[in-house]
Amino acid sequence: VQLQASGGGLVQAGGSLRLSCAASGRTFYAMGWFRQAPGKERECVAAIKWSGGRPYYADSVKGRFTISGDNAKNTVYLQMNTLKPEDTGVYYCAAGGDSSRYYYLSRSSEYDYWGQGTQVTVSS
Repeated sequence: VQLQASGGGLVQAGGSLRLSCAASGRTFYAMGWFRQAPGKERECVAAIKWSGGRPYYADSVKGRFTISGDNAKNTVYLQMNTLKPEDTGVYYCAAGGDSSRYYYLSRSSEYDYWGQGTQVTVSS
């Protein structure tokens, strides 16, 4: 199993970035993006179930970030607009491989596989 995240970088406040995560090796049922800022716990910023339903967004990113994906390709994207310095952190892609799980999308324990992380830095 492999999760390959890309798209991070340095951007000024107010700018945009698009993260991509390509997962391979098995079937997945939910995918999400988590971030970890220095000195802070890892948090879920957005997640989606392939079976449908409303995506999850952290309150801090609602209206600015959009998660989307291609189920057939096991690829998930995170479009990040109007970026703020507090969005800075390492962004990790995560995927769940259990078809029987309900998936509380915001919980890191729901995900079985993790990517290597991509750095996002927003300058003020």
